[in-house]
Amino acid sequence: MAGPQSSPVPAPARKSTVKPSKKRFTLNEANRSLPLVKRIVADVVTTHTDLTDLQEELPQLAGKTKSAAEAKLEALVDRLHSLVGELTEIGVEIKDFDTGLIDFVGQHRGHDVCLCWQLGEEKVEFFHEIGAGFAGRQSVARLEERA
Repeated sequence: MAGPQSSPVPAPARKSTVKPSKKRFTLNEANRSLPLVKRIVADVVTTHTDLTDLQEELPQLAGKTKSAAEAKLEALVDRLHSLVGELTEIGVEIKDFDTGLIDFVGQHRGHDVCLCWQLGEEKVEFFHEIGAGFAGRQSVARLEERA
């Protein structure tokens, strides 16, 4: 994430650190949730971009302009937290605010895995082991949801 070191938004994890969630998705459930999830994730990416851009501009601003920008920055942070909260309520974890990368907790051979989706993809096509992250993505064709 670009911006000052004291960013009000924590940098997203680049490697999955998902802890077992109360909500587990089958591949079909994850794909059925995508129309709503896509809209929220698109809003997350846009809001994050706006927030990052404003953070970069803030040091050059002064007076009333700076005060207005700080108020807008606070509103963007609140909006971003609200959107992330919506995803959390659904049972989704955002992994990258820039690309819209998310994980659903699913099952493969009786253990938790991450069903991985990124903004721009039509459906969930990949999964990875909890500790593997994006680099460990495998095709859902290999997914065995039953133990």
